[in-house]
Amino acid sequence: MPSVMWFRRDLRLGDNPALLEACASEAVLPLFVLDPRLWLPAGPSRRAHLVASLRSLDAGLGELGGRLQVVEGDPRTCVVAAAREVGAEQVHVAADFGPYGRQRDHDVEEALAEHGIGLVRTGSPYAVAPGRVTSGSGDPYKVFTPFSKAWLDHGWRDPVEAPTSASWLTLADTALLLEDLPETEVPEGVRLPEAGEPAARRRWQEFLDEGLASYGEDRNRPDLDGTSRMSVHLKWGEIHPRTLLADLSARLADPETETGAKTYRTELAWREFYADVLFARPETAREYLRPEFARMDYDDPSGPAAADLEAWRTGHTGFPVVDAGMRQLRGTGWMHNRVRMIVASFLVKDLHLEWQLGARHFMHWLVDGDLASNQHGWQWTAGSGTDASPFFRVFNPTGQGRRFDPDGAYVRHWVPELANVADAHDPSPEERDAVGYPPPIVDHAEERKEALTRWERIRR
Repeated sequence: MPSVMWFRRDLRLGDNPALLEACASEAVLPLFVLDPRLWLPAGPSRRAHLVASLRSLDAGLGELGGRLQVVEGDPRTCVVAAAREVGAEQVHVAADFGPYGRQRDHDVEEALAEHGIGLVRTGSPYAVAPGRVTSGSGDPYKVFTPFSKAWLDHGWRDPVEAPTSASWLTLADTALLLEDLPETEVPEGVRLPEAGEPAARRRWQEFLDEGLASYGEDRNRPDLDGTSRMSVHLKWGEIHPRTLLADLSARLADPETETGAKTYRTELAWREFYADVLFARPETAREYLRPEFARMDYDDPSGPAAADLEAWRTGHTGFPVVDAGMRQLRGTGWMHNRVRMIVASFLVKDLHLEWQLGARHFMHWLVDGDLASNQHGWQWTAGSGTDASPFFRVFNPTGQGRRFDPDGAYVRHWVPELANVADAHDPSPEERDAVGYPPPIVDHAEERKEALTRWERIRR
């Protein structure tokens, strides 16, 4: 009998177990649902990348004789209608563990069952599915280090090959043509990464060949091309983390790449840890993991702090590394991870604004906007999340800039007003006036004291 392959966060052909399961049927309908619940909140960068990735997936299917069928609307009705149109007995998916995705799949499963159609979950966007790794008592881990050890001990399956053939189905007249997908105008000057599985494979191979050996030292330097830039491809499932882990394992025996491979594997474990935390505590997508931090005195973003919030959003705080990061976010849909921590600390601890404001801004602009990683990365910096990230760890933006961008190259690139000043991380008032760069909107030393005073109140 026919089946449906419902693509979501797995926009690839290789290492896609759900797709292989679907292709084992006599015929398969490759389907993507443009869900307004996900499309409308997404910012221009994420929308543009998704459309480009869908077109890339369609091209890959085209080489096998198929065409991606895209429908727009509520999955509870769209998936059922598509499955019934082609006479499918099963709809195949990779399991979704996010708060919305889990509920959506439950609702779709119930709607399909009314017509005698099954929802079959095979695989997930993770090497180890959330909820699989637990402590000795059977509880989810709350701290990264023991989780990462258990995650590594648990292990993962090897990647699977892409299908080589299938009998592909299409919808009569309900699918959108790929060229008719909603166009998204990204702001002028924005440069987004290339989308799709082939682009992901090329970028990964380039990193393995040229970046892995120095990754351990260079990954914290925003002035260097020292990271893999794979987060966007993992977000959309243009490549699976098992593929990355398999390639890394082959480099653990090489002294030149062993440290980089282990370090990168740890970063993948962080991604899976945050997914596990969100799976166990879905309310933390919006609420505090540590509820006591909700009692802290935060400034009102609709009051006098509104101007500071807008300066932060647009990269005009007068703190060069903060402004560089916020402009990089707008300009590329991405921000270096070290800088993400710096700008997050600045918002929460220098401007005394709640982390949700920053997380929402990031999710709007990030092309790699992953809910679990974004929300819990923010909570970590805000002191309300997992692990030993105490609130009193307040990043000094000037000191952080000098440490991780020692020559000021990153700042000079993203804040071109400062390209020719003597010290890009701390230009003088005269230099600021001459190039039209604003003075600092706050006194960091004073705001650090204020942040700690507010923290002491909730401790009592």
